[in-house]
Amino acid sequence: MDRTFRSDCAMASTLDILGDKWSLLVIRNLMLGARSFRQIQSAPEGIATNILSERLKRLVEAGLIVEQRADAGSGARGRYALTPTGADLLPVLQAIAVWGRDNIPNRRPIPEGLLTMTPAQLLARDQPLITDTTSPTSDQPKVE
Repeated sequence: MDRTFRSDCAMASTLDILGDKWSLLVIRNLMLGARSFRQIQSAPEGIATNILSERLKRLVEAGLIVEQRADAGSGARGRYALTPTGADLLPVLQAIAVWGRDNIPNRRPIPEGLLTMTPAQLLARDQPLITDTTSPTSDQPKVE
């Protein structure tokens, strides 16, 4: 990763990469089984296509995900997958999810497999943890 950081603090440097409101949600969607641009975008948070394109590019540049490009001329976008470095964020997302569940009322349940999985298991699985990431509960506001 060839990048300039605002300081040599590990936390500040990590936030330089992941500190916006979308990057960890893109990583979460990949952890839950999304692979295509459309699948990532269809999550209930409603990320705009231009923002998603930019976040995917940044996450690829940071070495957290890889893009497997579609055949040239097919008109299809690539497919995305976590790298081992990206999968290493699993305990971070697990902790954030548990904190949200325990401290913010009326959240939808955390997919059980997400809380018990290790980064190695995440990379080895071939099935999504959930099949529908587009159904928020009716009492959940969209994040804007």
